[in-house]
Amino acid sequence: MQKDPYRILLVDDERDILEFMGYNLQRAGYEIYKARNGRNAIDMADEVNPHLILLDVMMPEMDGIETCEELRKNRSLDQTLIVFLTARGEDYSQIAGFDAGADDYLTKPIKPKVLISRISALLKRIRRKDDQEMKEDIPIIELPDLIIDQERFLIVKDGVEIVLPKKEFELLKLLISKPEKVFTRDEIFSRVWGDDVIVGDRTIDVHIRKLREKIGEKKIKTIKGVGYKYVSS
Repeated sequence: MQKDPYRILLVDDERDILEFMGYNLQRAGYEIYKARNGRNAIDMADEVNPHLILLDVMMPEMDGIETCEELRKNRSLDQTLIVFLTARGEDYSQIAGFDAGADDYLTKPIKPKVLISRISALLKRIRRKDDQEMKEDIPIIELPDLIIDQERFLIVKDGVEIVLPKKEFELLKLLISKPEKVFTRDEIFSRVWGDDVIVGDRTIDVHIRKLREKIGEKKIKTIKGVGYKYVSS
């Protein structure tokens, strides 16, 4: 049970949008913080450690993609959800956003009830993790050719530490939880991104490609038309 209100950081260069979102989310019981640009958002996120950041894509000087990439370098924000806010018609690639470390995206203009519903659905993932926290997790998982450090979100391969973005780490953790088991694409979407999150069809492929670059092409096998599995041998 979440005792304190969830902290949400809103980032947008348009004051009216900040006020609109802040008013409605505050009424829904969330603790709201606001930033007018990417630099300010990075500093504020480090200070308040929000549960979720709602981040505008198109901002002057430092856009949302760049801001997200910088936020994901802060390991204290590993559990923070980042959601992009993009206007209809903007030249924005969802893959670029997810590749930068985003968890989801919303399209503006957005109705208050829809905004609150989507935010609530995303935050359920944090509640599920909080509920399971006492049941998990062996901090260090050792495989014959790989060490997974769950507390630091990194792997050790051939004696070299490699820090993984959150989604890549969660995807790898899922695959190695049952080596040789084929995880379907639907199962991976559900377990890593959550049933309430809408992601593009290529999202898994992008993350698998990046994992292969780091742990070896042969460690994750594609089962055509089904999904992926981790090869233990």
